[in-house]
Amino acid sequence: MKKYSRIFSYLKNYVPQIILYFLFTVLSIVFSIISIGMLMPFLELIFNIGSNSVTELAQHSGNPILNFIRTVLTNSITKNGKLYTLAIICGFIILTVFLKNLFLYLASYTLNPMKNSIVNDLRSELYDKILRLPIGYFTEKRKGDLISRITNDIAEVENSVVGTLEGWIRDPLSIIFNIGFLFYLSPQLTLFLIVLIPVMGFVIGRVTRSLKKQSSTAAIRYGQSVSILDETLSGLRVIKAFNAEQFLRSKFFKVNDELLHAKNHIGYRRDLASPLSELMGVIMFSIILWYGGRGILSGRLPLEGSVFIGYLALFYNIITPAKSLSTSFSNMQKGSAAIDRIEEVLKATITVDDNPNGKKLDHFLHSIEFKNVNFNYEDITILKNINLKIEKGKTIALVGASGAGKSTLADLVPRFHDVTSGEILIDGTNIKDYSLKSLREQISIVTQEPILFNDSIANNIALGEPNADKNNIEDAAKIANAYYFIQHKEKKFETNIGDRGNKLSGGERQRLTIARALLKNPPILILDEATSSLDTESEKLVQDAINKMMENRTSIVIAHRLSTIRHADEIIVLQNGEIAERGTHESLLRAEGIYYRLVQMNQLISVS
Repeated sequence: MKKYSRIFSYLKNYVPQIILYFLFTVLSIVFSIISIGMLMPFLELIFNIGSNSVTELAQHSGNPILNFIRTVLTNSITKNGKLYTLAIICGFIILTVFLKNLFLYLASYTLNPMKNSIVNDLRSELYDKILRLPIGYFTEKRKGDLISRITNDIAEVENSVVGTLEGWIRDPLSIIFNIGFLFYLSPQLTLFLIVLIPVMGFVIGRVTRSLKKQSSTAAIRYGQSVSILDETLSGLRVIKAFNAEQFLRSKFFKVNDELLHAKNHIGYRRDLASPLSELMGVIMFSIILWYGGRGILSGRLPLEGSVFIGYLALFYNIITPAKSLSTSFSNMQKGSAAIDRIEEVLKATITVDDNPNGKKLDHFLHSIEFKNVNFNYEDITILKNINLKIEKGKTIALVGASGAGKSTLADLVPRFHDVTSGEILIDGTNIKDYSLKSLREQISIVTQEPILFNDSIANNIALGEPNADKNNIEDAAKIANAYYFIQHKEKKFETNIGDRGNKLSGGERQRLTIARALLKNPPILILDEATSSLDTESEKLVQDAINKMMENRTSIVIAHRLSTIRHADEIIVLQNGEIAERGTHESLLRAEGIYYRLVQMNQLISVS
């Protein structure tokens, strides 16, 4: 049960509800037993005896409870007759069944909000963990697989584990209470019954043993299918342009067929548990019927016929919860694979975590400094011995071939990754000593690919400043050269831009990300090839917006365009993760080194 510990840990917040549920469940079981137990005196006193023998039966030796009921019914028959007593018994049975179902409803009414809250807490915890995981974690994981874990796997846990919590309390209690009363009626017969129960459990356990493995396979295939779907929707233009529909179709159909096979196998095993448990129950019922009947006929079993019939009815009352419990067990086996996949994310190491006692970085005053910084990703060295100081108000440009470490170097400043060794200082303090929130409040980032959300233009601009007023949003749009095209939209700033901003052009999307960065008004900017994917006209508009944004700010610029970097205060040339050259545009050209060759080879593009 250890694997379900996270699910059970949520229950500690619902102790009063659990107590109420337990109480209502016990009461429903008690009234269920009473309603069936009334059959025994009913059979004896209504159908099996004459009116002259009621006094004799009232003094029948046997169980005290049964004798008490016999006495009450005998007195009723003596005073009021059999028909009146029959009506009383029927009314009492209806009352007990009503109370049984009332308490069953109250138990469910108490438990259902608790089950829904557990699933909600689990989903929230998983989403929160995804937000806190470092950027590097997602380079290895398929986006579709992560989506599958927070949707399909959570749903599987809800249906297979949380959905069976009710049965894991109610059904064992029902079995225990019923067996307890059966033992009271006949210890000898019940001991024989208890010997048979483990046999049924063993057979059902063998049937459901492989469910976890098959469920894990199904979850993996489902994640792969979601990933292929995500790639298809994102790359539909390229797929059609290269006539790759058949390739993607075959890829998706293959995974989908494997998912179908795994789900069918799960269904075969899971659906076998319930009828098999019912069959085993009937076999046990028949064995008890034969064993008890033989004992009564031979006189070896001191049990009246009416009590034996009541005993059989109570035993059959065990079959339904036993059947339900076996189904719950098979469902939990199936759901355990989903729990494992969720736990894998929840237990993932957060290599970049907030410092709970960190200082607040209220203002950036002097400089950003890299001291002997090294960064490794797994066993691969990305950056080596980086020493760099960026004074406040200065612009530093990072250039170099693809894979030289430019983006990684920039990502270390907002702590998307943490250095492997060395340190990064802001105003002389290690950035790990600042709270993560206050550090990132001082930084805005504009990336090569505009990251926008399926929301209004205003809400996308105000992402980092949700309380910004309309005037500030409009001012940021004006500086970013976005105000003009926004005013030509039907709903202006309230226009929905679609998934990832697909209702806008590339230049319009990028200008919105610049407006977003401007509204935040940070002292530090990181521009990661913010214009490299744009056409010439859009690039000029965006570059003009960038130049306005960089005024009086400390900027780290990654670019392949000379127009972006030639006026930088210092250009850092990276090669194989090391600083190979540094200087101004003119001094590096005069040196005719790596930077010079990059310009000559058109890896740094001049835009007229």
